[in-house]
Amino acid sequence: MTSRSSKVTARPSSEARAVARTQTLIKGENGIGTVRKTTLPGGLRIVTETLPSVRSATFGIWAHVGSRDETPALNGATHYLEHLLFKGTAQRSALDISSALDAVGGEMNAFTAKEYTCYYARVLDTDLPLAIDVVCDMLTGSLILEEDVDVERGAILEEIAMTEDDPGDCVHDLFAHTMFGDNALGRPVLGTVDTVNALTADRIRRFYKKHYDPTHLVVACAGNIDHDKVVRQVRAAFERAGAFRNPDAQPIAPRDGSRTIRTSGKVELLGRKTEQAHVVLGMPGLARTDDRRWAMGVLNTALGGGMSSRLFQEVREKRGLAYSVYSYTSGFADCGLFGVYAGCRPSQVHDVLRICRDELDQVAQSGLTDDEIARAIGQLRGSTVLGLEDTGALMNRIGKSELCWGEQMSVDDMLAKIAAVTPDEVRSVARDILGQRPSLSVIGPLKDKQAARLHDAVA
Repeated sequence: MTSRSSKVTARPSSEARAVARTQTLIKGENGIGTVRKTTLPGGLRIVTETLPSVRSATFGIWAHVGSRDETPALNGATHYLEHLLFKGTAQRSALDISSALDAVGGEMNAFTAKEYTCYYARVLDTDLPLAIDVVCDMLTGSLILEEDVDVERGAILEEIAMTEDDPGDCVHDLFAHTMFGDNALGRPVLGTVDTVNALTADRIRRFYKKHYDPTHLVVACAGNIDHDKVVRQVRAAFERAGAFRNPDAQPIAPRDGSRTIRTSGKVELLGRKTEQAHVVLGMPGLARTDDRRWAMGVLNTALGGGMSSRLFQEVREKRGLAYSVYSYTSGFADCGLFGVYAGCRPSQVHDVLRICRDELDQVAQSGLTDDEIARAIGQLRGSTVLGLEDTGALMNRIGKSELCWGEQMSVDDMLAKIAAVTPDEVRSVARDILGQRPSLSVIGPLKDKQAARLHDAVA
């Protein structure tokens, strides 16, 4: 069994001190909004965005690994590992990690997705060196002890149970399975009770060593910060951990579009004794690199992105059939999803589905009006800016952009892309996406006759 005192701190080698490559990706006015990137020998990328007008900073590390990198037997390993990196290193116990940030009023957390994982801390700008040291130590020095794996297994099983108790959340996992089947994108990020119980400390350690190499990581930091200081502090932390084993290693490239998954016309029903029926009706969408994604964003906003959207007006405002109804898009490296969610009384599920299907068919055939498109463009531009008003959102934007696209886009360029969307482009993507045969996922107390009729909704 490994103990926390057993780690040997590596001394920086001459190769590790080789010259780093730094470039300015976005030049802001008077330094505000400037995005810089440094690539260290060994393949670690560090991107920062300066915002001198605030007194906070958010520091994060993005890992190029998500649940779609798991085999069926490893389902849930990425999320399990996310938990375990908070359990202690050779330098800090789990209590040391949490108390260090609590003592300065900081926030610390992590999240796992289908294609990436992120660990982050938000602190006062003066406490940024502490946040960098703690998060880097977690990412490079986790011990993954047997007893920690056993303890955290119980917490993860409770998290799975909590998700299954929330059908409004669980239906989206069901819809992913409906669309993608029994492959990595169709399996839940949390894993299942069986796969989590079967995971061992040894298997998780091997997964950790494979996917947490510096070439698979992107460091992102935003706020009242100095790029060069951040680079020096991160480099020192990784060198102390002996993480730079190959100074000639290059960063891993963003995932490519190696395959496209197409599924249509499937129906999956899960019987639950709930007060509502939770419904997702949808079809294949666009990959996140598709040039049509800007038009798709406008289409999604007009259909189900706000109180003035078609679905909200038709389902809730005019008929009062649901409290929550919205549409959404999810883009992956090689494919995507478009979905419409609604929660309603079981007796009204057929009416809700009929209205949603009618609206999708109508937009696919006739398109949106120019007024609807103009309103959606304005709403999308406003929400894009408002969603980037804190250092955490800025860190997420630059970190995800580097990991998933390998490039940065300024807010002004993003707004220009949205504003440049034409009605013809929106109508074209509506025909391509909404014209496909949909699939359907439903969770609720459905009777046999109701279940049989639901198949007609995708016919």
